Amino acid sequence: MPTSLLPYNTFGIAATCDDLLEYDSVDALRQLWTRIHAQHFLHIGGGSNLLFIAPHLPYTLLHSRIKGIEEVGRTSDEVVLRVGAGEDWDDFVAYCTERGFYGLENLSLIPGEVGASAVQNIGAYGVEAGDRIVQVETFDTQTGDVCNLSRDECHYAYRSSSFKTSRRGRDIVTHVHYRLSLHFHPVLTHKAVVQHLSDSGIDPEEATASELRSAVIAVRRAKLPDPKAVGSAGSFFMNPIVPQAQADALLAEHPTMPHYPDAKGVKIPAAWLIEQCGWKGRTLGRAGVHPNQPLVLINLGGATGAEVQTLAAAIQADIETKFGIQLIPEVIFVS
Repeated sequence: MPTSLLPYNTFGIAATCDDLLEYDSVDALRQLWTRIHAQHFLHIGGGSNLLFIAPHLPYTLLHSRIKGIEEVGRTSDEVVLRVGAGEDWDDFVAYCTERGFYGLENLSLIPGEVGASAVQNIGAYGVEAGDRIVQVETFDTQTGDVCNLSRDECHYAYRSSSFKTSRRGRDIVTHVHYRLSLHFHPVLTHKAVVQHLSDSGIDPEEATASELRSAVIAVRRAKLPDPKAVGSAGSFFMNPIVPQAQADALLAEHPTMPHYPDAKGVKIPAAWLIEQCGWKGRTLGRAGVHPNQPLVLINLGGATGAEVQTLAAAIQADIETKFGIQLIPEVIFVS
């Protein structure tokens, strides 16, 4: 009997798979791997960054239920927490904020699980998960061994890690170690968050961690749809980074284009590019572009993964034609 994947993807795609197996410990994962490692299988997290293209996936999916938050190190300034990959990400951020473990407040309300934070190097409002990760424990599906990878071995970059490049498909993340500060220093690089604090009568420089977390949550809720109400995977595309010469040429033609310096060139907001091509609020079949945040593609009701993929391809084609820029999906296509 095929297993429904509707509860396992925030896009609300009604796909199925041959089987879905869950485990709550490394030993349980090893037993599953011994049984199925010769078969084709895929490991998923909370499904907040996946798009199921095929209506049926003819193989087995694995999902972690490894829980637990354990303190494994402390100094007068910092604490290191070992966190199970199956923990809900925002619940973990709330846990840290409430206990005075600081550094993740700007990543509040991001959907998904802790394991995915290490794979995707999730980021928002001036902070990336990789900034705070010190070690990742994985199960190596090639050897059946447990590995401990240092932050350097994870090769974190913008929405990237070795788990998406050189070690893609090899590791199943079981635990992530986060080094957090015991002294709060707010990251106030995002104008909307700073404005929300000010509008609430809070001096941004004097904000508490809880106040900053509340501001981030409010800004996200104002910009992004609730995946429980409207199917989406958050930001669908990565912000492109182009060479300085290309950015200069684009600025000559589009003087108001927002742009930001980056170590690899110049970063241009994908949302701005999408809006300039007239896609904000538009629909294509049962898929559409969110009217408030054009970086978010949404399921209007009953959309298939293929319909969302068609919409994404149409947007990519228009942006390449108008700007000469290739938009790269942040969302992972699964077929």
